[in-house]
Amino acid sequence: MGCCAGRCALIFFCTFQLVMALERQVFDFLGYQWAPILANFLHIVAVTLGLLGTVQYRPRLVVGYTAWMAVWVIWNVFIICFYLEVGGLSQDSKLLPFSVPGHRSWWHEHRPGCLWEDAGCALQPQHVEVLHSGLQILGALLGFVCACCVISVLTEEEHSFDFIGGFDPFPLYHVNEKPPNLLSRQAHSPA
Repeated sequence: MGCCAGRCALIFFCTFQLVMALERQVFDFLGYQWAPILANFLHIVAVTLGLLGTVQYRPRLVVGYTAWMAVWVIWNVFIICFYLEVGGLSQDSKLLPFSVPGHRSWWHEHRPGCLWEDAGCALQPQHVEVLHSGLQILGALLGFVCACCVISVLTEEEHSFDFIGGFDPFPLYHVNEKPPNLLSRQAHSPA
């Protein structure tokens, strides 16, 4: 079968999401951020299953991927609110490292664009985390839209495909494999 535009786009977005998730996972491991490490792991599993569902024409796996994208957007909105300290959230809380003291975002210790500690940096650590989460949300929304398109196409193809009595135990119509003259001879022949 040919590659439709929706499937190709979803394969591209899933691959892009995997690269972004692996990059984020590395920096969360370096900072011992245990809650994001767990969330990233679940995200990698869900995206991999969505990718397999797209490649293997399995709409249920793509539906699972789509549901996870909604959860992933909510998680990343929480991360943005956490690092911008919205709604009473504080970066000093031990929420993300699961109450392990001394563990913070890797970007707090290794600020991007800083030549010296006293000089101003190109990006503040919380802005790097917000940027990561914003890119994750963008990838999730694009993947969600493509996945909805792929689900629509796959379920339409699934419903329009006719096995002609293949796997149905009770087909809607019955096809006799014997010629009609043989059937009438069997009915009238003595036993």
